[in-house]
Amino acid sequence: MSELATVTGKYQELRLTGVCRALSDLLTQAENNQMSYLQFAEHLVDLELRYRQQQRQDSNRRKADFPVLKQLEEFDFAHQTTITKRQVNQLLDFSFIDQRHNLIFIGPPGVGKTHLAIALGGKAIEHGYKVLFITALALVEALELSEMKGTLKKHINSLTKFDLLIIDELGYFPMTRQGMYHLFQLINGLYEYRSLILTTNKDFTQWGEFFKNDNVAVPIIDRLVHHAHIFILGGESYRLKNKRER
Repeated sequence: MSELATVTGKYQELRLTGVCRALSDLLTQAENNQMSYLQFAEHLVDLELRYRQQQRQDSNRRKADFPVLKQLEEFDFAHQTTITKRQVNQLLDFSFIDQRHNLIFIGPPGVGKTHLAIALGGKAIEHGYKVLFITALALVEALELSEMKGTLKKHINSLTKFDLLIIDELGYFPMTRQGMYHLFQLINGLYEYRSLILTTNKDFTQWGEFFKNDNVAVPIIDRLVHHAHIFILGGESYRLKNKRER
């Protein structure tokens, strides 16, 4: 076995995978650039740190379970004039997550609510936050299933481990009585502890319609909006616009 292979194997035992994969190239760079021992040592550490950061981001992106990948750079601010690029860019310091605030995007179908939610979630992952995306329908169904299995509390606790929970399409489908109360338990568990991005096609005055119970709708709204940045999106559906242009 060569000396390089022996050293690489020792790094592998220490689980320094980033260094293992690049050791040969790093040695060549060190020789060509006449690095000092300290410079070379720092170079090794920096490479391993970058590798581990990238691995965490990739893992967190998979766990986020985004249905598609969306970028803020792709968002058409010229078409969606009810929210500005400056307003969105101001969110990218992610102080809203650190302060346990929520973002709520309200508007009709097709105006970019989900695009913004996914894009912001992706940027949050790049900054080291843990994110989960789920539709309101899938969330309520999962909570109801957990209740049947007797694991509702455990399920809610698992959701609170994410720094940011994105709930998409709230209000598109009516909820059962049990679904309403399960959602309330989740919102109550997240209140002032974790952040939410919520997209909905219903103004708050209409929430009683799909909850079918203002006694549930009011306390949920109260907890959501207490610390929230609310954006009203309007205009024509992107999907209809694109279809006409084809």
